[in-house]
Amino acid sequence: MTGRFPGTSNSYPPKIQDTKGPMMSRSPSARSRPRSVLKLAAATIGAALALTACASTSTKTTSAQSDFKQAAQDTSSAITVWADSTRLPSVQAYQKAHPDVKMNIVTYDGSADGSTYLQTKVQLFDRTNKGWPDVVFGSPTDVTWASEPTSPSAQAYAAPLDQGLVPQTTLSNFAKGSLTPCQFNGHTYCLRNDIAQVVLWYNKALMDKWGYQVPTTWQEYQALGQKVAKEHPGYLVGAVGDTNSQESYFWSSQCPAQELTGNTTLRVNLSSPNCTRMASLLDSLISAKSVSTQGFFSQGFTKSYGSKVLMAYGPSWYGQYLFNAAFKTPAGQIAAAPPLKWDGESSTYTGNVGGGVWMVSSHSKNLSAATALTEWLTTSDANLKSAPTYPAYVPGAKTWLDNPANKDYFAAPISDAFQQAANDVWTGWGNTKFSDATAWSSVVLPALSAGKTLTSTLPAWQSAIVNEAKSVGYTVTTQ
Repeated sequence: MTGRFPGTSNSYPPKIQDTKGPMMSRSPSARSRPRSVLKLAAATIGAALALTACASTSTKTTSAQSDFKQAAQDTSSAITVWADSTRLPSVQAYQKAHPDVKMNIVTYDGSADGSTYLQTKVQLFDRTNKGWPDVVFGSPTDVTWASEPTSPSAQAYAAPLDQGLVPQTTLSNFAKGSLTPCQFNGHTYCLRNDIAQVVLWYNKALMDKWGYQVPTTWQEYQALGQKVAKEHPGYLVGAVGDTNSQESYFWSSQCPAQELTGNTTLRVNLSSPNCTRMASLLDSLISAKSVSTQGFFSQGFTKSYGSKVLMAYGPSWYGQYLFNAAFKTPAGQIAAAPPLKWDGESSTYTGNVGGGVWMVSSHSKNLSAATALTEWLTTSDANLKSAPTYPAYVPGAKTWLDNPANKDYFAAPISDAFQQAANDVWTGWGNTKFSDATAWSSVVLPALSAGKTLTSTLPAWQSAIVNEAKSVGYTVTTQ
């Protein structure tokens, strides 16, 4: 989100096309055949998850870019825009609506799958003092390096948007906490494109048929999962085998798997009760066989279990990209409920599985055009109404929810659940320089496949996170 198919180097929902390097698109004047992003995503839904970091917080306080020095401005110059294939239609739509703006549009991998292509190219551009794209789509993880100079003689790639570029009134209209990954050293270095707040998805038709109540707490969810295992064996209330499953469950439980506590200090404590309670809950449902250790997007899952998913705790894009596109669940069956909370806790917290960002280059010679495009992409009703995923900009999100294409598939209104969850994302899951998917995928998923419990795997998972964090320069505490 990082990466999130839409995570820490994940991009969610699934990328339509990934390229190993950028490719120039057709010239702005060339005609391109209109295509449906949702159809293309549906056609490739079974592909491996792409990671765009979605971790959400940082307390970095370095003096990375205390003084923003603009390049000599030329408002007649063309701007170069790098976008992934999913966001490409939006950039092309802006060009069509603003024909007087000169644009060079480049398609690249968008930092999917943990790609460091953008960072590597920016380091090259810093050495040659030319070549920086004026606007770029990337992952929140990209902001961790883009807000700092790549060398003592360089200026940080990303421009601080709150320094005379984007009005504070605009910044304040983004969902609570959604701009946290953009904020370093007291400044805001990106605008959030979308968020993937976690909600409780459920098959309303089956729940009504069997007389089940939609759970509101984790304890109720656990009890219902055990009941389903006995009364309707083979049906599932969840799955933990995807590379982003930890973001749905452990992030929602406020587990300090990667909690930034300072400049380069990270807290990793999987022995915390907030981690062990979720591991224990999931272990009980895995044992009962109502939570699968396979992933929703693993090979063969749709054929074997797609019609037997009673509930799924996951991101807002699950409705269209999982149930509709992958499982082919008929319209009028699936609904979304607000995030679950723990008995005895007054506040509800949830996770986030995806969401990208747009950055403006501090080297741009046409900051006005670059900023105008970035604002349009992230705040314009004209773009957000038909965006493939839930906008981070609150007014745009309301427009998105009003679009029949985003609500007619469901058995009940999704607006309340989506809007509540958008403000419930826990900001303690840090936006780090490494993907949160790596340790989960390399340590936890193989252990689950071998029949081990989540609880028994927590120490190994923690060690893997600690080692990765130290390898990129973090000082780690485990208490």
